Amino acid sequence: MAVALIVVSGLRNEFFDSKVYYGAVQYWFRDGGMVYDWLRPGTPYGFTYPPFAGLVMAPMAWLPLPLVVTFATIGTVVTVALLVHWLAGSYLRGRGWTGWFPLAVAVCFALAFEPVRETITFGQVNTLLLAVVAFDMLFGVGTDRKWAGIGIGLATAIKLTPGVFIIYLLVTRRWRALFTSIGAATAVTLLAGAIFPDQSRVFWTSALWDTNRVGVLSFLSNQSLRGALARGPFDTVESTLWLLCALAVLGFWAWRVARTPADVAGGLALTGVLGCLLSPVTWIHHCVWLIPALILCLKLFDTDRPRFWLGASAYVLMTSHATWLWETGPRPPLAVFGSNLYVWFSLALLIWTPLGTRRSSAVHETDKIIA
Repeated sequence: MAVALIVVSGLRNEFFDSKVYYGAVQYWFRDGGMVYDWLRPGTPYGFTYPPFAGLVMAPMAWLPLPLVVTFATIGTVVTVALLVHWLAGSYLRGRGWTGWFPLAVAVCFALAFEPVRETITFGQVNTLLLAVVAFDMLFGVGTDRKWAGIGIGLATAIKLTPGVFIIYLLVTRRWRALFTSIGAATAVTLLAGAIFPDQSRVFWTSALWDTNRVGVLSFLSNQSLRGALARGPFDTVESTLWLLCALAVLGFWAWRVARTPADVAGGLALTGVLGCLLSPVTWIHHCVWLIPALILCLKLFDTDRPRFWLGASAYVLMTSHATWLWETGPRPPLAVFGSNLYVWFSLALLIWTPLGTRRSSAVHETDKIIA
């Protein structure tokens, strides 16, 4: 089933984002052009990441596109498997399910999740960044290692949205990890600036602030608070309303994670949800950051059925592709719910994802081995 869903998605998306990365990097490193001037022919879409991300992607300039897409797909599958293992491995063993088969089934369910399917078929980097941050949180921050925070910093330098985890380190007063993450992000950003001064100047002074580069805010796939408001009748007050909603969400999140700073896995889950809500643009494939929250809820099958059913219903509806029924479908009031399914479930997960419980606490010691 997972393979069939991915193939169907692939016929629609055709590795669009990988082709954007590939064309931009080729133009930059092979043709000597300004990367932020390049747009994929026939579209308004170009490279939107910081220059350090381009440095990481530089091998694309010398690899054939099919190989790039193959590596991206394998990377997504592997990182999803690692995330499931880290977050659910001890739970599966605790239920008496041993061997590789239960984990393989869980990974297949994760791969069928629409944001993961979209990540694969767009050729995106979402789960790679999520895995870097999750590893840093669970095995660095959660164990107070000296290198804790480096993964968060590097992920932020590649794509700015993981920077919300730096705020998590601030709110939970993990000072060493906080300064390490800021130092890592700053160091590699300055490195990229030294190597590519023109690209860095254009990104930080111009490209970063040009919202037209990422698409229309009201497009259905934008499942952030800003996207939901852009689809509503709030034209004159949309920006103000978004700022107020964002501050309210940020304050509620900070209150929850500050109360249980020892629960790093729960903090990972809640901060991933926060990032999806606060980012002005959260395409459906960005919602892989909801995976930790869904797993924590689904692990409550035996102890907290309401939260389990929240996770189960969120997974089913997000996997069903139902949101797209409202792309050209029923208008308000149904569209208020249907076109913003990810937003409503993200808000519900922000409120009810478990924190400070045995099921949401840091992963079991036997899971602290990368398999």
